[in-house]
Amino acid sequence: MAKVAFIGLGVMGFPMAGHLKTKGGHDVTVYNRNAEKAAAWAEKFSGKSAPTPAEAAAGADFVFVCVGNDEDLRSVTLGENGALHGMKPGSVLIDNTTASAEVARELYAAAKEKGVDFIDAPVSGGQAGAENGVLTVMCGGDEAVFERARPVIDAYARMVGLMGPAGSGQLTKMVNQICIAGLVQGLAEALHFGKRAGLDIEKVVEVISKGAAGSWQMENRHKTMNAGKYDFGFTVDWMRKDLGIVLTEARRNGAKLPVTAVVDQFYGDVQAMGGNRWDTSSLLARLEK
Repeated sequence: MAKVAFIGLGVMGFPMAGHLKTKGGHDVTVYNRNAEKAAAWAEKFSGKSAPTPAEAAAGADFVFVCVGNDEDLRSVTLGENGALHGMKPGSVLIDNTTASAEVARELYAAAKEKGVDFIDAPVSGGQAGAENGVLTVMCGGDEAVFERARPVIDAYARMVGLMGPAGSGQLTKMVNQICIAGLVQGLAEALHFGKRAGLDIEKVVEVISKGAAGSWQMENRHKTMNAGKYDFGFTVDWMRKDLGIVLTEARRNGAKLPVTAVVDQFYGDVQAMGGNRWDTSSLLARLEK
């Protein structure tokens, strides 16, 4: 059993911290900007909460962070009362936020200065994956540190991989989001076409999902998309944040991402329709408006 801190109790972090306590059996202290949510977590999982990230991190062997974006991440780690100010030498900071590779490298360097190790470890699998403890975790950092942290991360994951040095986890998550953007747009267009052609969508998907067209998105989202329901997980606002990170990195490294850029614009159209909090499959709503 390790002493663990978890900072950020959103739709992902709340259950992830819970798995560290219940499945991992660790001694977990949490911090959240909304103290009431931290108190609710502590009551539900018989854990502890702290009033600042630094106090949550004090004495911890592993400190997990899962917040919104680069600036949130800097605030809870490097800012006043940030986690790094409370961490002991030899402990490990593990960042589950989907953020830039740049901030991952920045935190790696800042942690090293304090004698602390760092792993960028963004996740894929959405709210359902977090709740069921079956997330995919893409890590960047030093191999020896990764091997030390992996058994702890396993509490909320079904797949954990070291992708390379610091920042590589975030770059791999960008690859993941590029794939998802194209897949969801393709699925949206396919369902839209099928409806216009007068086909029975359920029968169509039952057949094509067993062939080369099959995907997680088709298997898990076609029914809700066909019903015009878009309240099932990762939101358009968050996807646009992620695609913004992707496109910024692409401008830096020279990658050509024409489809991703267009799908990002399409998500902008969904936002303009009032779909900011709809899930990412709502690209179909844009076609059907």
